[in-house]
Amino acid sequence: MSKGALNRRTVLAGMGAVSAAGALAACGGGSGTGGGSGGDGKLEFQQWWEPELPEGFLRELMDEFEAANDGITVELLSGPYAATKEQLIAGAASRTMPDVMGLDGAWVHDLATQNALADLDQLMSDASYDDGELAAKVEVDGATRMIPVANFAYMLFMNLKALNAAGIDAPPATREDFLAAAKAAVDADPNVAGWALPLSLEAPNGVQNDVMSWLWADGQSMLSDGAPALESDAVASVLDFIVDLNDQGLIASGSSTMKEQDKVEEFSSGRVAMIVDTVAHVNMFRTNSPDLEFQVAAMPSATGEVDAPGVTYGSWGIGVAEASENKEAAWKLVQFLMSEDVNARMATAANAFPGNSVAVPDGVEDDEVTKTAFEVWQAGTPVNEFVGLPVAEQLMRDFAEQLQKTLEGSQDVAQALAAAQEAWSAEL
Repeated sequence: MSKGALNRRTVLAGMGAVSAAGALAACGGGSGTGGGSGGDGKLEFQQWWEPELPEGFLRELMDEFEAANDGITVELLSGPYAATKEQLIAGAASRTMPDVMGLDGAWVHDLATQNALADLDQLMSDASYDDGELAAKVEVDGATRMIPVANFAYMLFMNLKALNAAGIDAPPATREDFLAAAKAAVDADPNVAGWALPLSLEAPNGVQNDVMSWLWADGQSMLSDGAPALESDAVASVLDFIVDLNDQGLIASGSSTMKEQDKVEEFSSGRVAMIVDTVAHVNMFRTNSPDLEFQVAAMPSATGEVDAPGVTYGSWGIGVAEASENKEAAWKLVQFLMSEDVNARMATAANAFPGNSVAVPDGVEDDEVTKTAFEVWQAGTPVNEFVGLPVAEQLMRDFAEQLQKTLEGSQDVAQALAAAQEAWSAEL
């Protein structure tokens, strides 16, 4: 992996309230020790990362941090993504947030406006920390509230056994190819669905990852000058495509209540031929389903000819609670995770791309899935238009509600987009 390619990833911060930092300046505290030792007490670190990393990896990092910082101990509060989100939202309301927390960019605006997230710029200043190696920072109201630790591309995951049995040997390059592959898989084995689409209103991030990824893969946008633009031909074509898949019986049943975790379980069990998913789940598939043969590919586009295909990305972001009584120690932990060596190891373990702009993960050439994922990442333009938007999850929920109605047959695509446009305009 070239340093030039790493530096290129600073562009992933180029939308919404996210700003890129310089890539080559020296990073303060580069030893990864978190800036020294002292009796700073106990930190609670809540995240969904531990279950998605190799067993014991995150705890080993915490042990390393503790050994370098006498008097600081870290308790890992680990759970699934959806449960982590729910617990952080409840903690923000009750002022019982953990000291350090894993964050999704879609949560940041809402948590920050509740004064639940500390100003990381102030913590960096207090620690005399040089942020030059941070590839990106997520800001709300002019202050950094989240730092991406690891960045994950969302791309097409293919169950090779199901597709090969159906005579599909190459990744679909276009939506037409995708529909044909899904139909072939279902025809070859009625117990296998062509695609899984999570549209739960409780956890509506399927709109971001599984719906809008088709739009962004075409280099198109759901916004125009920051305002909703949902009634465009580009957005309509995505919904027309999804409706066609549904009408042909190619989407796994239960979309209206399916969450990302359910989609992942369906693919892991071999019951779905293709899903849109994060490379963060590569390790989990290999651990939980060692017999599953899979590969990744770029999201198919409408025509197969896109100059700058968008690659949907999500981040394992990190933040500090405003209510924490131990912000100095909390920042030491953040600094430790963002140091070059630790961040490279973290990215390697997670099959991700580092949040430290000069960190180089291992395995890009050694692992075929990781190599392919990185090639897709390099060839595309990172995009996630929900990052930094206010009430991002409510926007997703509004859209999911209208898409559900359309798939149920109670309205057409034009009506769905008009209703979603009205809802988004009121929110934004």
